[in-house]
Amino acid sequence: MHFLTSYTSAFSPSRVLKTILYTNVALFIVTLFFSGKSVNTGFNPFTALSPSLDALIFMGASGRLPIVNYQAWSSLITANWLHGSLLHILFNMMALKTVAPLVMAEYGVFRMFTIYTISGALGFLLSYVGNVPLTIGASSGLCGLIGALLYFGKSRGGPWGQQMFQQTSGWIVSLALIGFLLPNINNWGHGGGLLGGMALGWILGYNDQRRENTPDQILSVCLMAITALLLLRPVIQGFFLLFT
Repeated sequence: MHFLTSYTSAFSPSRVLKTILYTNVALFIVTLFFSGKSVNTGFNPFTALSPSLDALIFMGASGRLPIVNYQAWSSLITANWLHGSLLHILFNMMALKTVAPLVMAEYGVFRMFTIYTISGALGFLLSYVGNVPLTIGASSGLCGLIGALLYFGKSRGGPWGQQMFQQTSGWIVSLALIGFLLPNINNWGHGGGLLGGMALGWILGYNDQRRENTPDQILSVCLMAITALLLLRPVIQGFFLLFT
């Protein structure tokens, strides 16, 4: 009984969300540290505290350049946890703090992480196909979560389903406008993540259709372990190279 209580507490919605947020922030700080004097310290809000391209590629940025030149297919997962500026990570973390709890409430903690990870990878895969040279950011996985909520709202129906569908539709319109108005926005990643999230929402189902089960938990925990290993590898290698 104590084991079950500890297990449930370890994967509580609040703890999982905090872990995702803190991991993103920690990796952003490490990437800045690895950038050294190449960090952009200007006052342009879109580029302030931007890591160097070399540091981003080393840490796991995705896109045509790292995949073709270095066969960095693992970047399809790692790029979802990296950011290119202070504004970039602030915007994505605030959005994630809003969207992820809604997905966890309707799909559960484990299916949320699975959707976030796989839809993010699909977004970066589509970016590779679309010849995006270099891309990073949680927005690919974030769009996957929005896509899952869009499917939920449309599928469930009723007042709550309609409200969720209208809410997520509004977010998608905003993302589309941002993608066309602002420079350096990866619309391939957003679109791939969104479509992936809708598909995964249908494949995995939500709580009103079925509850989370053991296979959902095993898949998610495996993705957590793979993600942690892929993210830790460049961090350990980087500090080893710096201090040895």
